[in-house]
Amino acid sequence: MNLTERDKEIIKDCIDRGVPLPTKYRLMLFEDTKEVELLWQGKSSEVTSVILPFQSIEQIDEPRGETGMDVAGLFAADLRGRQSRGWTNKLIWGDNKLVLSSLKNGPIRREIEDAGGLKLIYIDPPFSAGIDYTINVDIGDEKEQVEKTPSVLEELAYRNTWGQGGNSFLSMLHERVPLMRDLLADDGCFMLRIDHHWGHYVKVMLDEIFNKNLFQNEIVVNRIKKNVTNKGRRTIPNAVDSLFIYFKTDNSTFKNILKKLESTRQGYWHNMESAGIPGPRQIIIEGKTYFPSTGAHLKFTQKQADEMLNVGRIRVNPKNNKPEYWVEPKDFDALDSNWTDIPGYSFSTNYPTENSEVLLERVLEVSTNPDDLVADFFCGSGTTLAVAEKLGRKWVGCDIGRFSIHTTRKRLIGVQRQLKKENKSYRSFEILNLGKYERQYFVGIDPNLPEEQRKIQTIQREEHYLTLILSAYKAERAFQTPPFHGKKGSTAVFVGPIDAPVTSIQVNEIVAECRRKKISKVDILGFEFEMSLTPMMQDEAKQYGVSLSLKYIPKDVFDKRAVEKGQVVFYNVAYVEVLPKVKGMAASVTLKDFGVFYRQDDLDTLGEKLKAGGSKVTVENGQVVKVTKDKHGKINREILTKKWTDWIDYWAVYFDYENRKEIIRVVENGKEREIWTGNYIFENEWQSYRTRKDRTLELTSILHEYEKKGKYKIAVKVIDIFGNDTTKVVEVKI
Repeated sequence: MNLTERDKEIIKDCIDRGVPLPTKYRLMLFEDTKEVELLWQGKSSEVTSVILPFQSIEQIDEPRGETGMDVAGLFAADLRGRQSRGWTNKLIWGDNKLVLSSLKNGPIRREIEDAGGLKLIYIDPPFSAGIDYTINVDIGDEKEQVEKTPSVLEELAYRNTWGQGGNSFLSMLHERVPLMRDLLADDGCFMLRIDHHWGHYVKVMLDEIFNKNLFQNEIVVNRIKKNVTNKGRRTIPNAVDSLFIYFKTDNSTFKNILKKLESTRQGYWHNMESAGIPGPRQIIIEGKTYFPSTGAHLKFTQKQADEMLNVGRIRVNPKNNKPEYWVEPKDFDALDSNWTDIPGYSFSTNYPTENSEVLLERVLEVSTNPDDLVADFFCGSGTTLAVAEKLGRKWVGCDIGRFSIHTTRKRLIGVQRQLKKENKSYRSFEILNLGKYERQYFVGIDPNLPEEQRKIQTIQREEHYLTLILSAYKAERAFQTPPFHGKKGSTAVFVGPIDAPVTSIQVNEIVAECRRKKISKVDILGFEFEMSLTPMMQDEAKQYGVSLSLKYIPKDVFDKRAVEKGQVVFYNVAYVEVLPKVKGMAASVTLKDFGVFYRQDDLDTLGEKLKAGGSKVTVENGQVVKVTKDKHGKINREILTKKWTDWIDYWAVYFDYENRKEIIRVVENGKEREIWTGNYIFENEWQSYRTRKDRTLELTSILHEYEKKGKYKIAVKVIDIFGNDTTKVVEVKI
């Protein structure tokens, strides 16, 4: 090794300052330096290995509640038509880094292997820093819309992705793609879609992760439906994205490399001179001799040409007097790397950057067989999952956005309904999250510790947790007024536990303590609230002179920057009223009322900012309001949510709640065991929801038949137009 004294000084200085060595010295010092390597500020080889248990919060396998579905061929069903065994598809709400690590290292990994292994991972990460992720949300029965801006959590995820430009985007991918690679089956395939801004960097990074010898191709994907307009001489408009394809190992293969398009299914005449027949070879058609050109991409053997002549699949086009041949599905129509013959994007759900189903149909047919397991860890509006369900593939989907999960849920139920209508098989799916275990992880509690050690750690971290929540709520810590944890002006503040819901017993005790200490206002903050809590408790508290407010703690509190910038919003718990009706051995449920308390903008400030002739739809005090300013500067307000049902996008019923306990598998001291969380899984037995085409909403469920007499609890889940859910439980006697 030839190092000068100056070289040694530079190396020592880098080590002393804790900064990376210049590439020149890394190449000199380390023999195993990669042939080509992509470096950026913040690059790290560390990959998380945390294992967090998954909580199953909803199960959906009966898209309209009828019994006796025909599900033969995919899984066995019980008498009610529910899936009783086999793989259950999974829709996961959460940070995909934690989700991927928990899938790779946790108990669900065995389920994946038992299902044949993960054969395809397709991802379309947020690869453009300028994309607006605002979504237009439909309101009620009318065609009015309100903009849903990303939640603080979604904004932070996006800001984390692009906070330092390409450096943070590459770091985000570099933390996740190795986990995806390790999750793939040995014969699995990985596909990543990206545009021209960062595709060349990502390609080098993927070569490092997968090995460049396993790179298969760069597919050109159509970016828009219509022809690109001329944007001027400074810029050539971009019309395509790239789709990078890698195999996990040499055992991987493509499953189908033939185009599957409507045009090829119907067949068409193709110009023979553009296809070419190896030759020169003359072809005589109706007494005329032709010498088609040679060397084109599609070629026929002499035997094929003779066969085509014999069956009349070669003709002379009467319009231009040129020879043509007839193309049928799968005949000489192989795929290449140019996929601009199909749309790359679709906008069927109002979701930004939504991939087209035609594109995903081709992706799945190229890389998988029916019954294979596929995954999309940036699933957005659920295109990959919807196409997988239609094509008979099993799937796993993940997204950090609550609205994304809700949009995907509706879309998949729609697919289930259609398949059921066509008497085709479909699988159940469950909605999972990391729930309280993710929250524990964020505050430094290891959920994999034995229960006693975890309790000790929870006590040790309690003060940190309370300070975190109160700071985000802009409240002061208070030590001398138990059970209250803080105060905000003259209002006492109680912070619910990190790993359990706030109960009605706790609320009653807090109200009693307010009366004793003559406290007139109290805010109760919680990640979850017991389903028995109702607005009546707030009304009862008022009778005792106590103003009671129940507010959700958003997951945004765990991002320090969001707290420091005052961006965390605590929303009041919505309320829902339902009326059960018993008829003989059956019961139904009717929605009677629903209310929310959202706010997006200050109306006065918004009106002042509007230009003359401008308008904006916003949310104020639980109402959607359209603010307009006429040419004279006069500001008008129109309430668009005319009735309480306008807030409801979706509702579902489980007629026998508490019949199915939520059992999770946890790993403690390297051993796996099952525990009951204390919660129950919501089995989605019946639902009504609005779509873009159909804005109607049923307010009364089906009449559900019970098999035997007794008391039953009925759970009703209501999801508002922003994707937030509220659950109410009522009891009936059959």
